[in-house]
Amino acid sequence: MKPLARYATLIGYLDVCRAVGIEPVPLMKDAGVDVGGLGTQDRWIPAAAIAALLEHSAAESGRDDFGLQLAERRQFANLGPISVVVRDEPDVRSALRILARYTHVYNEALQPHLHEANGVMTVRIDTNFGEQIEARQFVELGVAAIYRLLRGFIGSRWKPLAVCFPHPAPADVSTHRRIFGGTINFDSDFTGIVIESRDLDSPNRMSDPSLRPYTHHILASFGEPGDVSVALRVRESIEILLPTGRCSAEQVARSLGIDRRSLHRRLTETGETYSSILNSVRTDLAERMVGSARPDLTEISTLLAFSAPSSFSRWFHGQFGCSPTQWRLQHQSSS
Repeated sequence: MKPLARYATLIGYLDVCRAVGIEPVPLMKDAGVDVGGLGTQDRWIPAAAIAALLEHSAAESGRDDFGLQLAERRQFANLGPISVVVRDEPDVRSALRILARYTHVYNEALQPHLHEANGVMTVRIDTNFGEQIEARQFVELGVAAIYRLLRGFIGSRWKPLAVCFPHPAPADVSTHRRIFGGTINFDSDFTGIVIESRDLDSPNRMSDPSLRPYTHHILASFGEPGDVSVALRVRESIEILLPTGRCSAEQVARSLGIDRRSLHRRLTETGETYSSILNSVRTDLAERMVGSARPDLTEISTLLAFSAPSSFSRWFHGQFGCSPTQWRLQHQSSS
């Protein structure tokens, strides 16, 4: 399975397309990017598809700064759950280390590496798409996003020692200069940002020490990059797609960049099937939803993608040994 990234990577894409005068929908379809996915930020997609979309968009618009324009529309919260942890780290160095170690939580194709020596920290950013592709816009988006995060931590007047890109400079570097200042090195032997170590000692102004035990509990749930399994990605995709009414084995496989047969084979290797994971997700969600006062049972059956409330009731009785109504009454009487 090729490295994935969350749809949150494309936050602001439609706005940038409008700003540069191009039509986004045909470009997204050509790149294999689901237009509806922009409304579900935590949904996964092959990172190569995002890279292809950004390259095509830059070519169509004639704007070599397309990825940078997208970066300017990114917010801290677009990192997803990792943003909760990073926000409460005590200093910038700690926050940067968390970002580098857990990049796979939001983008598996980006691979930051930190090296600190002689008063200088080098943040080297490698990429892996599972194939050889052009990814200039994707790379510039990733570098600019990290740069903007660092400025958010350290202060708007902060400047790095250098911002480095391996590709040649574009004809117009005005956007690059505006975002990064005069510290850009094109045709470099690596991609990344060079920082004075003392800048990383700056206290994190957003940090709340009282929340750190809770944020590190969240951190422990992420796992290491090698711990992420296809079963976990399938479960995440099902949880996101179920309420949309577009959840199927084919759709989940497509969102992970593989076909249905490959999905079935990969899950079989882990002792799971698509149906077993779907049933597990439905069971967990149904227990929480039915146990609360809202939503009503008809809405729950729709959210869990059952064809009719009666089908949901039969399934629920098979899982829990009673009807949804009986479960809700029992739960309410005991609370």
